[in-house]
Amino acid sequence: MNARTRNVLLAATVVLGLAAGTAAPALADSPAAVSAQHTAPDAAALRAAIAGLPSADATAALVRIGGRDGSWRGSSGVHDLASGKPADPNGRFRAGSVTKVFTAAVVLQLASEHRLSLDRPVRDYLPDLIPAAYKHVTVRQLLNHTSGLPSSGGVDGTPEEVYQHRFDVYSPQQQVTSATSQKPLFRPGTQQSYDNIGYTVAGLLIERITHDSYENQVTRRIINPLGLHGTSLPGADTGISGPHNHGYQAYEHADGTTELRDVTVWGQTGSWAAGDLISTTADLEHFTKALFRGQVVRGPVLEEMFTLPKLKKGTAEYSAGLSALNLGGRQVWGKTGSRYGYLAAIAATRDLSTTLVYSVNGTDAKGDGMNATAMKIVVAAFGAPDPS
Repeated sequence: MNARTRNVLLAATVVLGLAAGTAAPALADSPAAVSAQHTAPDAAALRAAIAGLPSADATAALVRIGGRDGSWRGSSGVHDLASGKPADPNGRFRAGSVTKVFTAAVVLQLASEHRLSLDRPVRDYLPDLIPAAYKHVTVRQLLNHTSGLPSSGGVDGTPEEVYQHRFDVYSPQQQVTSATSQKPLFRPGTQQSYDNIGYTVAGLLIERITHDSYENQVTRRIINPLGLHGTSLPGADTGISGPHNHGYQAYEHADGTTELRDVTVWGQTGSWAAGDLISTTADLEHFTKALFRGQVVRGPVLEEMFTLPKLKKGTAEYSAGLSALNLGGRQVWGKTGSRYGYLAAIAATRDLSTTLVYSVNGTDAKGDGMNATAMKIVVAAFGAPDPS
């Protein structure tokens, strides 16, 4: 799946078969306030978007709509397939690449404090990790995916083989060394290629500048000040602490049958500053509103998050931490994330007239197709993608 398709639908997972015999979904929503300027949340469409879970593509969904045009809360599906209990609407979940928004925000805070320069080569700060072949890569290019750094790689093979390596531990330094031992994908700043590696380097940059751990800096600068009590960076912890709904991955057997395997417990060291955040819909809604209002990244440097780079080849879709697309006649900024068993997203119009946070327990969060439940949520919240 190319990056443009992924952004247009704000979700990434494939529709696979689901075993029968699970409980009926639980639905809940709150009345929406009517705005004089925009259409209030369409409660009927949102209820329909998450109805019928567990289904072929997801076992649970949590949705939170906010903004001045009104609010809506909904949950559907099950806490776990064994018990069939209703999904916990306040459950924690793996937010995947939504982590990148937090990482970008900390780097931009450091820039506003004049502790680093976005235009300065990363090698000036990390000379022991960034070789001469990447001496022209700037801090800004890490954040907007124009660095040309290749992927650090990972476990290849069948889904079963990946599962067997789910508890492998990776160091960010090893990942950077693996990536920078390869040739650049392109000259820095000329193209855009989405990958985790730039944010792995950004996490190390935060540590070098602050002489503190990445986790402590995100916690001290964002999580604690905003009171995000359900948000954490798990590090080497392979589980999800606190209330959460289980995540499942569909595995196809040689005889053609499909098994839904519980993948809630899974090591996340390979994603680190690019994707290991755990959070809740309430926390991410609060974070999104504070971010867009300039309460997380202050001053002119915030515009880095709402400015797409100019490229010599291709069309830019990513800014520093966010991506942009047009839905229902409005420009929407946000970020999706996926880990095994979990899909997540934050999205909002720049004026915060509408905000969306969702967690969908997709049965193949790393698939090449589009998750039907997540897509329906986005369309119900903002409208269909505008014709390109």
